[in-house]
Amino acid sequence: MSTKIWLYIGKRLLATIPVILGLTIIVFFIMALIPGDPATAILGAYATPENVAQLNRQLGLDQSLPRQYMTWLTNIFQGDFGRSYAQNRPVLDIVTERFSATLILAGTALIICSIMGLLAGIISASRQYGLADKLITVIVLIGISTPAFWLGLLLIIVFAVNLSWLPASGMYSIYGGGDLPDLLRHLILPAGTLAFIATGVIARLTRSSMLEVLRQDYIRTARAKGLRERRVIYRHAFKAALVSIVPVIGIQAGFVLGGAVYVETVFQWPGIGSMLVNAISTRDLLLVQGGVLIVAVAYVFFNLIADVVQFLLDPRVTA
Repeated sequence: MSTKIWLYIGKRLLATIPVILGLTIIVFFIMALIPGDPATAILGAYATPENVAQLNRQLGLDQSLPRQYMTWLTNIFQGDFGRSYAQNRPVLDIVTERFSATLILAGTALIICSIMGLLAGIISASRQYGLADKLITVIVLIGISTPAFWLGLLLIIVFAVNLSWLPASGMYSIYGGGDLPDLLRHLILPAGTLAFIATGVIARLTRSSMLEVLRQDYIRTARAKGLRERRVIYRHAFKAALVSIVPVIGIQAGFVLGGAVYVETVFQWPGIGSMLVNAISTRDLLLVQGGVLIVAVAYVFFNLIADVVQFLLDPRVTA
């Protein structure tokens, strides 16, 4: 890669530093404001005040919030996210283990929604106001308007309960399985649920971007030269429209990660979303803070990748 692209990546990386620091502040203080006491949650409702106070001192929860934050942030920079109160294991180990499952689910959903959204948007724009355009528009609007948890429950009832075609929950079969085909069977329903909604957003943006490009003079010139319509659409128009589509795909990557929290709960997928729900119910603050921070940093990272790809497609984009 040229020096220009490395300079661009360097500027974007520097720009993410205050963003990530801001995220640590938001994550820490919002989690600290959640009602309840971790020491009481650990010891139980019948713990004496003395025992609760002693455990709070051991966990450092008797210090002021700014001091707790600085201790937490310093430890994070050293790779120490603390220890889960409920599981008595390092937070980083638990989050890493769960995040790999979430990446499998969210990555599959992102690939599906990107391919389907781009194809739907291109077909819709190239047949504007035609039957295909109207049909895709209706499906897209249904997808955008459908709550993820409701769609997930509907798919479970239809394909798992009534038809018995696919498993209703989990990442692998309890008895046997554990191989790639087994994983793919368990992925279809949760990944399809996540992808359905994101596909609508990408399709709408692709359609509007393609229509804008197709009205340009150089597209008319290409058609006047007698180029085949497929070549005009895919080689000229789509390439130009892709510059404005890539950032939206980056944003959808964050949406898919966030949506995984609901979908993992519905399908009992052993990812970071279901982990966060359990951690919040047990007041496991360090685990919640570590999990949310990792997801937030991943969201920033995905957007950084999208920005770099957009810059590679059009170097006129500035940091």
